[in-house]
Amino acid sequence: MEPRTVLNEKFFIVTRGKSRKGFCRGCIGRIESETKRGEFVGLLYGGNSNPGTPKNGGLVRIEDMYPLTRHQAQLLLFIPSASRRLELLCNPQLFSAICELSQDDLVVVKHKNGHLPGLVKNLMQIGRKDNKDDLYMLAFEVEFVDTDHNLSSKKPPLSLFSAADIIQVVPSYSVPLGLQWKDGRYGGLNRKAVTRNSCIANIGSHAQPATENHTEQSLIQNQSLSSVPLEVGSMVEVVSNSGITVYGVIRWLGVPGGKTGEWAGIELDYDVKGCSDGMYGGQRFFTCKEKRALFVPITKCSPDGRFLSASTGKGILKSTDTTPVPPYEDTDEDVPPIPESEAPSLLVGKMKGIQGHINSCYLDATLFSLFSSSVTLDGICKKPADTDQPITCTLRAIVNRLRRQGFVPAESVMNFRTHLGCDTFRTEEKDPEEFITVLFQKVLCTEPLLKLRSKQETSQGAYTFQIFLEKEQMGQIPTVQQLMDTSCLTGDLKFETMPSCLIVQMPRFGNKYKMFSHIIPSLKLDITDLLYNSPRECFVCGRLAEYECLQCLPDCKLQPGRIKQYCTTCNAQMHNHPSRQGHSPSALAVPVGVPTDTPVPRHTMELFAVLCIQTSHYVSFVKYGSDAHSWIFFDSMADRCGDDQSGYNIPEVRACPELGDFLSQPEEKLSRANPSQAPELVRRLLCDSYMFLYQSSPMQL
Repeated sequence: MEPRTVLNEKFFIVTRGKSRKGFCRGCIGRIESETKRGEFVGLLYGGNSNPGTPKNGGLVRIEDMYPLTRHQAQLLLFIPSASRRLELLCNPQLFSAICELSQDDLVVVKHKNGHLPGLVKNLMQIGRKDNKDDLYMLAFEVEFVDTDHNLSSKKPPLSLFSAADIIQVVPSYSVPLGLQWKDGRYGGLNRKAVTRNSCIANIGSHAQPATENHTEQSLIQNQSLSSVPLEVGSMVEVVSNSGITVYGVIRWLGVPGGKTGEWAGIELDYDVKGCSDGMYGGQRFFTCKEKRALFVPITKCSPDGRFLSASTGKGILKSTDTTPVPPYEDTDEDVPPIPESEAPSLLVGKMKGIQGHINSCYLDATLFSLFSSSVTLDGICKKPADTDQPITCTLRAIVNRLRRQGFVPAESVMNFRTHLGCDTFRTEEKDPEEFITVLFQKVLCTEPLLKLRSKQETSQGAYTFQIFLEKEQMGQIPTVQQLMDTSCLTGDLKFETMPSCLIVQMPRFGNKYKMFSHIIPSLKLDITDLLYNSPRECFVCGRLAEYECLQCLPDCKLQPGRIKQYCTTCNAQMHNHPSRQGHSPSALAVPVGVPTDTPVPRHTMELFAVLCIQTSHYVSFVKYGSDAHSWIFFDSMADRCGDDQSGYNIPEVRACPELGDFLSQPEEKLSRANPSQAPELVRRLLCDSYMFLYQSSPMQL
């Protein structure tokens, strides 16, 4: 095997693959030659004595590495942790801007005292160069800036920071024009506009010196953004009093008490001292993490400049640009559901969850709901008929990646869609019910999740339970429990066995028709009275029931909406009433040998996810733990970077503790609640709910 010499100097970082012959994930190397098999012979950097001195590395495949320029390799080499190198690489906008930094550029760095602004003063070469193959590591000397726009008056020694310590690069146009430091200067003559999207998703490009025209163009683009209308959900930036630009998403718009003009409540990308958790002036406007909520006049907000190309329509994205996909190494081991304590840090944020692409929201929301935090379906997923089928392996890889990394790129989902057996799954909008049937029947090869028995004593299987009833049978805002009870009694259906997973489909058809304007979720679904041949207690006295009555269901004197079953004595007494003498109670199949005075155990299921639809777009709410506030909201297409041809969708997961606050109220209070006055996400769930996903209680599992 004779290698061919590679003439150009090429550096790389290993992004995936198991460690072999010296290389592992996060290692920095240089290509020496290429074999006839398409593998590369590389030198490895990062020794203990002198990290810049290369040593024999071995072979590495092209699919396991990411190309780097010399400058990028030197910056990454000063980061001692391989995981932090990869983490920075996962943010190509930021890494690209860091690579283009020059003297007197303004940055925000991680420091023991928090996130501090400062000016880049020098790019330092670290290490020694004993021979021509050695590399200097590169680090930044930063001079801190106080909150009054002053350089630190004490003039301490300049602090040294790696590229991984920089969390924000501040564009020059973000600083108010005319702002000067006390010594009469602001930046140098070579001051340039540095944005975090100056080379979005294109890390391999070389830094180009900025020109006066480039700065002027950035200012013109920024001014054009001021005319873009802002609304709840818009990604914006705000210049703070210290000249630092903060980024976030508008969660609320309105006029706070004591203020004039429209204000915006913004959830910031990271903690900022002095910010709240959604409270302002003693009133709560939305809920987020502590130190993330900023309230400012709407005139202070501008569209997020990091996505300038998407907003102006004159983007710098090219058709070759790709989504910034975090490196990932797949394993054969099944990853358990995300623990409650880890879910917020792993899942919440932008570029989290499953990335949408070409009408995939129905599939993204369904997979996220079923597999991100629930343990119920894990046993089912391990029992397909043929675990070596490509589609089964692809699904397992999606689930593992979601649970391990918190993000699944669109390419993985598109690969899964191509195996679903029908071309329309690749490009067209689908109903989650159709996908769920295909998923369990053809992909996981499982028996129906539900076994239903009708009055004719015939048994049938189903993967979802469709609510069928007349609108007049229910109140204006029903609960899921009331809908289930009424639908089962109306259709005379019972569950043959206790299901481990129950997916309840509301009486609506896509976005065109819904029977109820709002539906209240039932956190616990009691199906004791819906089980066939199972003991049930009398609604009146609690003894063993022998009759049930459909006509008593809406009786306003007997807790309307609750199933009514009676023992023989109470059945006769209740139907002696003149208003009930025309009822036709039916006999129950009472199990043999059950004592009439034995307490009946209750069989309940717990809500773990809700699928919602609005204007043909599906999203989901997921309960990721036992705490009442452990709710998150997922949208696979929350935002977009670039145009329809060359851009990509930005998925987002948001914490939604306010949903827990709302649903923790007593049922009587919920029935009287005004949904229009509920918080944004709570209102969205009540209005747009389409499927409620329940699992058997942990004790029963």
